Amino acid sequence: MTDKDAVGVALLRDGFGRIREGVVAVVEGLSPEELSWRVDRGANPLGWLVWHLSRQQDAQVAHLGKLKSPWTTEWSDRLGLPYPRDAHGYGMSSQEVGQFKVSDGQLLVGYHEATYELTMRWLDSVDDDDWDRVIDRNWDPPVTVGMRAISILEDSAKHLGQAEYVRGILIRRRSTQ
Repeated sequence: MTDKDAVGVALLRDGFGRIREGVVAVVEGLSPEELSWRVDRGANPLGWLVWHLSRQQDAQVAHLGKLKSPWTTEWSDRLGLPYPRDAHGYGMSSQEVGQFKVSDGQLLVGYHEATYELTMRWLDSVDDDDWDRVIDRNWDPPVTVGMRAISILEDSAKHLGQAEYVRGILIRRRSTQ
């Protein structure tokens, strides 16, 4: 691995590690009801956001690395969400999102932990030449493995930020009730 590639992998590891830490913190101490609470009828609940950020990371990393998805091999059954096994949240209707229920936030943390471990295994396996390999020519410029890795991290960071915002609202609501 070149020094440049090693730095890139180290940055990705750090970024995904920060997402992992954020998931633990954002879920901590919340009840199942709070994990399913919506700011308004069309908003995404905090728990759904954590599931979705984990699921999109899991699905894309498993595909890139030709690895088994923790969601489809174990966590779909453990979480028992009312969605098809291949669901990942993208394109879900407000009604579908509203069906989200989880019995314990630690299940979401556990699923994200499995996704993080998958991501680290994938990063361990990427060769120098892989980063520039084109995987999707439907975009201009065509998407490379490296670009997709950044996109996965960006999507996770955005959804974690949304979940943190919802958590802040929930915590303030607690103090006014």
